[in-house]
Amino acid sequence: MARYSEAVCRFCRREGIKLFLKGDRCLTEKCAIERRQYGPGQHGQGRRQKQTEYGMQLREKQKVKRMYGLTEQQFRITFERAERMKGITGENLLQLLERRLDNTAYRCGIGRSRKEVRQLVMHGHVRVNGHRVSIPSYTVRQGDEITVDPKSEKLACIAESVEGVERRGGIPDWLHFEKMALRAQVTALPERQHLTMPMNEQLIVELYSK
Repeated sequence: MARYSEAVCRFCRREGIKLFLKGDRCLTEKCAIERRQYGPGQHGQGRRQKQTEYGMQLREKQKVKRMYGLTEQQFRITFERAERMKGITGENLLQLLERRLDNTAYRCGIGRSRKEVRQLVMHGHVRVNGHRVSIPSYTVRQGDEITVDPKSEKLACIAESVEGVERRGGIPDWLHFEKMALRAQVTALPERQHLTMPMNEQLIVELYSK
């Protein structure tokens, strides 16, 4: 599967907002967007052109896609799935993105970034309801219990991440996390008010509706 392997800080600078793609580094003065508050590339400091309606829709889609670490195909498949669900398509999309196993584990503090959690999941360090799940896109349900494999509980990256979860915004209301046991439970499905990052999902719906 194709993965972007170059510098990811340029994504934050391009979108003009912290996407927290490099974990705790994003919370320090070393964060690229703190040091260079302009777009990437040789024309990044030039005068920005006025965005068109399509440009605004595209930028919003790119921002959300990059935030959750999805490829274009993965994002479109998720959107099409959201369209088939009952309710508001935009809110369904964000809920599906939040319910991905890699994102849910990240929200609990099991990893410092979604990319790090994705690697932990793929290597079999995370369990759902006692069963090893190695698919980052696995959709968790209300009542699911997410734990760290007993053999992986002493991994330094997990221990350090759990200690710093409060710096990254804490545990969302729809999750209950037991720090000592490294066990989380999905107590409810995520709702729109649980998402604090500035996102306009309606622009994404309009983009895909063209």
